[in-house]
Amino acid sequence: MTTHPSTTERGVGPLLRAWREQRRVSQLELALRADSSARHISFVETGRSRPSEEMVLRLAEHLDVPVRERNALLLAAGYAPRYPETPLDDPALGALREGIERLISGYEPYPALVVDALYNVVAANRGIMTLVDGVSEALLEPPLNAMRLALHPQGLAPRIRNLHAWRCHLLEQMERQIALHRSEPLRALYEEVAAYPAPDADPADEPSEPVPYFALPLRIEHEGRTLSFISSISTFNTPMDVTVAELAIETLLPADPATAKYLQTLMF
Repeated sequence: MTTHPSTTERGVGPLLRAWREQRRVSQLELALRADSSARHISFVETGRSRPSEEMVLRLAEHLDVPVRERNALLLAAGYAPRYPETPLDDPALGALREGIERLISGYEPYPALVVDALYNVVAANRGIMTLVDGVSEALLEPPLNAMRLALHPQGLAPRIRNLHAWRCHLLEQMERQIALHRSEPLRALYEEVAAYPAPDADPADEPSEPVPYFALPLRIEHEGRTLSFISSISTFNTPMDVTVAELAIETLLPADPATAKYLQTLMF
């Protein structure tokens, strides 16, 4: 997996250099993006120059540093964090919670859920609850985790017809997140779910007739039927709060007419 800037490195310079190298951006390229000079970027990275608060934020933006890590950069540079981390149940986020609930409820009968940075489910609609019916009660206890639910042998894994391909997709998704976020809890979750039994690819799990899927489908068995979904993930644009920045809304779009028709009859 990709290596990450070490949390033991001191000072904003080494942290910025680590993010720049992780993004594979040269000092000159970063300087041009941030309206600075390669010399100044070099001085910042080596500690010969202390960047202003504005410069830290500008460099972080051009390096696509996550909001949580921008706070860490500011602290390392001697400034106060810029972005709050408001608990999702705080009254200040009431409008956000209501909007999320309306959004995923309006998506019914198709499944939709909202997860945080550790893939803990913070909201789900009836479509999701229909799919998880019958899985181990232990996996449904709070906090419900989407990755454990999908890949655990007592979760949805035995019912996922293309588990080999879907498991690879989920693990690769987590690897990309680990490359973006310096999160030891996320890495620990990855190691846990990656250790679950890994099935070999089974040609019998492929459709008997070619299906013109436009993306990798999730093919899952439900009450004797095989339902097919395409997953779509959305995040909030330009978030100013760590909690909001780390929320992701996942919707499952029917990948074939039979799945769409079945869900319509199931919910109404």
